[in-house]
Amino acid sequence: MEHITLLLAIVIVTALVFDFTNGFHDTANAMATTISTGALKPKTAVAMSAALNLVGAFLSVEVAKTISGGIINENGLRTEVIFAALVGAILWNLLTWLVGLPSSSSHALFGGLIGAAVMSAGWSSVDGGTVVTKVLLPAVAAPIVAGLAALLATRLTYRIGGKVRNDAQEKATAKGYRAGQIASAGLVSLAHGTNDAQKTMGIITLALVTGGVLSPGSNPPVWVIVSAGMAIALGTYLGGWRIIRTMGSGLTELKPPQGFAAQTSAATVILASSHLGFSLSTTQSCSGAVMGAGLGRKGGVVRWSTATRMFVAWGLTLPAAGLVGAGAEFLTKQGTWGVVAVAVLLVGGSAAIWLLSRRKPVGHGDVAPAGQAAEPAGVVTTAIAAVTPPPTASAAATADADAATDLKSTIPAPAGTVADPARPATV
Repeated sequence: MEHITLLLAIVIVTALVFDFTNGFHDTANAMATTISTGALKPKTAVAMSAALNLVGAFLSVEVAKTISGGIINENGLRTEVIFAALVGAILWNLLTWLVGLPSSSSHALFGGLIGAAVMSAGWSSVDGGTVVTKVLLPAVAAPIVAGLAALLATRLTYRIGGKVRNDAQEKATAKGYRAGQIASAGLVSLAHGTNDAQKTMGIITLALVTGGVLSPGSNPPVWVIVSAGMAIALGTYLGGWRIIRTMGSGLTELKPPQGFAAQTSAATVILASSHLGFSLSTTQSCSGAVMGAGLGRKGGVVRWSTATRMFVAWGLTLPAAGLVGAGAEFLTKQGTWGVVAVAVLLVGGSAAIWLLSRRKPVGHGDVAPAGQAAEPAGVVTTAIAAVTPPPTASAAATADADAATDLKSTIPAPAGTVADPARPATV
């Protein structure tokens, strides 16, 4: 710790800020379906997810080792490169959070790291084989595998539950699936901490290697593991409500059996990849599982307009963060003033995005559970609701009787005259 310079300290703090944004950006991965089906209240869900994210950070360091010593060549790498990479990742995370799109924080980090490294030392500084096998291939395979697993699990779940015959049995079954959702959501949160917190551990470890504090190939120190776990847990607790709304009801409407199938499938894929050292995107895995679960129920639909925007964001994440990281590295190469300029751009850009988000704030009260509208009512719905409903039959009869009474009191019959029932009276 005594060898940490001011620049290295700034990089470490920036890495923890990225970890914080990763937390609230990816809370939806674990808790969006649990909240949307009513299994847990929003605040309870994010508190549970935060605690399990912290626990998951201590379970493995395989992904951290992949990042700190696999993607980028450590030899001759400057600390400023790590700083520039984090700037690209943070700004992309905040931008996609602002528009409510569940893009990959992992790929934002990788894109920023690759772009900054290429700007600093050329393409030779990037291990292309590791990028392909442990980043790109898992990025394509993870949502497909998780989606297929969730689709099959959903169909199997509904086939097994097809013997439910009455409302009481259906309510009991739904209650059981909600309990299962809570357990599976906890598993996803644990997996998220195991996978995503390690990415920040790997970045900080890489920075310590470039600063000469650690030797190449070292495991993350204990204080790095603790600080990364705390940062992602704090971000998770604050809740990324914009993305939770998109994941919970923007892609498809989920019922408890579907939510259980989606979360279980995603957790299995994430934990298996963490064990193998594959630094996949938990966002893509969970999004693929949600879509698979939506298609697995008979009559279920996926809102492909939202899904298409999400796919576009996935495709843009690596190159967009890479371009920002490369631009930031170009500035840091100019000297101290360049590093200061990048820091100012980071703070200013983050503040601008936050101010834009305040125009239409989204809180935990805006995340609607299943059965309620997830978005404000449209013009037609509002107009229909404003129209006075027609009276019921009993109300109409009462109104007619009142009208007849008023008529008789207004036009009384002449005294001593008996009306002829065979023909109407002439007025």
